[in-house]
Amino acid sequence: MSDFSLSFTPLLPVPLLLALALASAVVIGLGLLARRRGTLLRALGLALVMTALVDPALVREDRQPLRDVVAVVLDRSASQNIENRKVQTDKARAELQKSLGALDNVEVRFVDGGGVDSGNDGTRLFASLNSALADVPPERIGGAILVTDGVVHDIPANSGALGFSAPLHVLVTGREGERDRRIELVEAPRFGLVGKEISVGIRVYDTSLSSQPVQVRVRRDGADVSTIRMRPGLLVRVPVQIEHGGPNVVEFEVATLNDELTTLNNKAVLTVEGVRDKLKVLLVSGEPHSGERTWRNLLKADANVDLVHFTILRPPEKQDGTPISELSLIAFPTSDLFGRRIKDFDLIIFDRYSSQTVLPSVYFENIVRYVREGGALLMAAGPDFSGPEGLFYSPLGKISPARPLAIIERPFRAQISDEGRKHPVTRGLPGGDVSPPAWSEWFRQVSAESLRGTTVLTGAEQKPLLLLSREGKGRVGLMLSDQIWLWARGFQGGGPHLDLMRRMAHWLMKEPELEEEALRASARGREITITRQSLKTETPPVTLTFPSGATREIALQAAEPGLSRGQANVEDFGLYRVSDGELSALVNVGPENPREFQDVVSTLDRLRPLAEATGGTVRRISAGAGDAIVLPRFVSMRESPVYGGSDYAGFKRTGASVVTGIGVAPLAVGLVGLLALLGGVLLGWIGESRRRQT
Repeated sequence: MSDFSLSFTPLLPVPLLLALALASAVVIGLGLLARRRGTLLRALGLALVMTALVDPALVREDRQPLRDVVAVVLDRSASQNIENRKVQTDKARAELQKSLGALDNVEVRFVDGGGVDSGNDGTRLFASLNSALADVPPERIGGAILVTDGVVHDIPANSGALGFSAPLHVLVTGREGERDRRIELVEAPRFGLVGKEISVGIRVYDTSLSSQPVQVRVRRDGADVSTIRMRPGLLVRVPVQIEHGGPNVVEFEVATLNDELTTLNNKAVLTVEGVRDKLKVLLVSGEPHSGERTWRNLLKADANVDLVHFTILRPPEKQDGTPISELSLIAFPTSDLFGRRIKDFDLIIFDRYSSQTVLPSVYFENIVRYVREGGALLMAAGPDFSGPEGLFYSPLGKISPARPLAIIERPFRAQISDEGRKHPVTRGLPGGDVSPPAWSEWFRQVSAESLRGTTVLTGAEQKPLLLLSREGKGRVGLMLSDQIWLWARGFQGGGPHLDLMRRMAHWLMKEPELEEEALRASARGREITITRQSLKTETPPVTLTFPSGATREIALQAAEPGLSRGQANVEDFGLYRVSDGELSALVNVGPENPREFQDVVSTLDRLRPLAEATGGTVRRISAGAGDAIVLPRFVSMRESPVYGGSDYAGFKRTGASVVTGIGVAPLAVGLVGLLALLGGVLLGWIGESRRRQT
């Protein structure tokens, strides 16, 4: 195929040529007005001169036609796995490849779009379309086809944003009359105070347009909390109690319809980070001693701790008649602290306190009750612990982890016990991985017999030094030496007093990361990591429950003392449950509430305005029941405002081509141009001669 055209290469500047042309036109015009003979011949000569000055040439372009490019984007998003949509898409691809392949002037590009790894952005087909056509000039694009369920989340605002002027046809999978019910989080706080309630706003949508109340179950960390009834379409605020620090997984699940598309969007998941407003600690020192400020300095250094500290400087039995106004003392508010306000404290610490008459027996009973109902008690014992006035012989003996026997006064080094190496409080303490441990000696310990709980540190003669135990809903810690201050003062290089004391206090206050028996699961991408913290010698396999209800057994391998881990690679987004028969954990893979499943009913309405603006069509391909499909016939058309009808869909015939060769033939130079110019001058001369003869 060849195209011809004229090109001009002026021999003089264009302004000068225009001036000459204007002067020539004036001369010819005056000649015509004066009706002088030979004017037309002069005009011909001047025209030939001007033509020669612009140097015209005949250009021949040899062109090779190019095929029109048509992109076919196949929706591979997660919602396309519902019912028969995936099969319909695969069948549509096969038929499109056959039908479009029969068009000899069309180049077809198939591309998968909206994959399951698109995160929480939903189905993004137009991003895939742009990528498929990125290397194609807009004038070569004959059209595009989307095979999708119609729920697309990156639809351009108008047809001009597509980047090409060609029809867009949409082939919609799914069936007419689909029904679905879903629940959506409208107001979802990400943080909450431990022990307080948060308000979560939820709304239920029902495509069946039913106004009958539906049942919604509320779970926290896998356990049922409440059941509510609500009408679809109405915003309902549900109170949820935050039970502990760290992640609190809250689930809202609405009852399913009999024939709905999927149950994946019947559940909404919210992870609320539990934070404590202030940890309230009551520290009671029985007498001034060298290590008294060790506990005080540690607790005061933590901005999250609200510390109340009392030191008994002058017990009642030492009264000598000195007027109260001359003593630096205040009345110890026993009835307030250990009566009305005892439940306000997260932790009570007795530091070298003996059973003095300052606290009557009834208040010790209150402390026992406080612990069993969920409180925390730490006893840092001194020599008095083993005496008749020691705390063990008060009502606190009911919950004491050990019975005192005697006092040992000789140098020793604290040792991490076998169970202590597995316990989060003492595992990995700096200096504890060598023998003897790389920390300083202590010189005094209460020899005791373990009654309950776990011995995590041992001292002289392998006797228990630090014990941790659970009592009812609460916890008790017992340190059988008052010389941890030697580590704090750097004696013989000191020791890890900060790590030990902080971990011990936070374990007592139920810090989730320090639980000695715990099952945790975390997700990174599509890999779930399962961690089992345990003091047991053997770790059984765990069961991983998928969002669909399917299960898989995962074996755990020992990673370090007290910790076993396992991994599982999964494909689907959603909430997974891990259980070993005693403990369970929840982990969410992907977005908590994927945009992809917020609306899964196939529709023609979302893409219709854009497709019709390009002259394209939107139609369902389902051919009744099952996965049978029917497609229109495809044709190439000249440029038209509409590229489709009830049984056909068209693509624009662009006529694009590529130049394979160029030929240039000058018209005003060489022999031909010279003869034309001389001929014009000769004709003008002959005409002028005849006029003079007459």
